[in-house]
Amino acid sequence: MEGLSDAGSLPARSICMRDIFVLHAFICGTNRTGYDIWMIDFHTHVLPGIDDGSVDQNMTKQMLLMERGQGVDHVVATPHFYADHISVKRFLEKRAAAFAKVKELQVSMEKSALPKLSMGAEVYYFPGMGSAEQLKKLMIGESGTVLIELPFEQWSESVYQDVRDVIERQRLRVVLAHIERYVEFQRDRSVWERIFALPLIPQINAGSFAKHRGGLFRRDRRRQFCLEFLSDHPRLILGSDCHNLTGRKPNLKEGRDAIEAALGRGALEMIDDVSEEVLV
Repeated sequence: MEGLSDAGSLPARSICMRDIFVLHAFICGTNRTGYDIWMIDFHTHVLPGIDDGSVDQNMTKQMLLMERGQGVDHVVATPHFYADHISVKRFLEKRAAAFAKVKELQVSMEKSALPKLSMGAEVYYFPGMGSAEQLKKLMIGESGTVLIELPFEQWSESVYQDVRDVIERQRLRVVLAHIERYVEFQRDRSVWERIFALPLIPQINAGSFAKHRGGLFRRDRRRQFCLEFLSDHPRLILGSDCHNLTGRKPNLKEGRDAIEAALGRGALEMIDDVSEEVLV
């Protein structure tokens, strides 16, 4: 893989992507400045007390205020769902109870103080997912979109077949969560390449695009991978994957700023357009 220079610029083969992003903005008739756009954090763990994310209503409030302070208009709540730990019915009950606590916050505050919140799930892969009819109950609102987390191991043919069947047989739109976290496990890239040839939407965590002080080699390599992947696959979406207020806090703006610096404003506009598209 062709790498980034020490200055953090993209390889020559990717520079032309700036032109594609500019063309996209021109065709869509956009002339956006600042953060006057509909910013969506597509992957979060802000619901209180349902998974390893927010622990209570107060943390949820602070996380959502942090999102709003970064200019985020719409947050998609995607608590973890593990089919071998909980039934869909029980998960939906717990999610509804957690959402009720967020509604209490919304009632007690000014309407514009918090971002809009949609309900979804981060569904961890399980064998037979492709034919699991209840998967539709875990989609984001009524959008027909489901966020899937794949295993942190070498992907097999059965993983590919299940993802394909979710798309082709169940007619669901698939978003693959934090795809940059899987690549190190794919020594054999054949299944990886076949999965990304499917009509799905990759999601990358915003923090993976940010520069890190101290030059941690693994993080620098991940950032390099993300910028090159975005250059080659411009139809993707961002999420903070926030869990708390410290080590995994909301950071969508940090990632967006890094993308704009590397690829220009047009890259963000395309990401925003795709994000809105998958929620319809």
